[in-house]
Amino acid sequence: MARRGDGRTPEKRAPRPERQAAFRLGLSAESRAAAYLIAKGYRIVARRWRSPVGEVDIIARRRQVLIFVEVKARARLDDAAESVTERQQRRIAAAAAAWLAEHPDDVNSDIRFDAVLVAPRRLPRHIPAAFEAE
Repeated sequence: MARRGDGRTPEKRAPRPERQAAFRLGLSAESRAAAYLIAKGYRIVARRWRSPVGEVDIIARRRQVLIFVEVKARARLDDAAESVTERQQRRIAAAAAAWLAEHPDDVNSDIRFDAVLVAPRRLPRHIPAAFEAE
């Protein structure tokens, strides 16, 4: 651990309040998205799955289809739909490849990249095959 010049370890600063609020909003949106997918017949395999190359918000399965889901929360569903960038798509695809490397039983599944859009006072919107992996 790095030390300050006086020999003491540095104090860890608390995250800024806006970062804490964004984190809580994200967790809430992911919980709503997961509940919505369960209601549609999916089984949640993992949430907030991290790899060295990226994170996947939700990994779910229904029959032979394994889906990697990006959850987006915005004030309006249309704004959420526009917020899945190409960079995020590449990160999710790389994380999906890492998942498949760690879970060889899933290699024969049909793979899909979905999005679930979340907005206040609205049902989540599930977009199957929201993007393709390159």
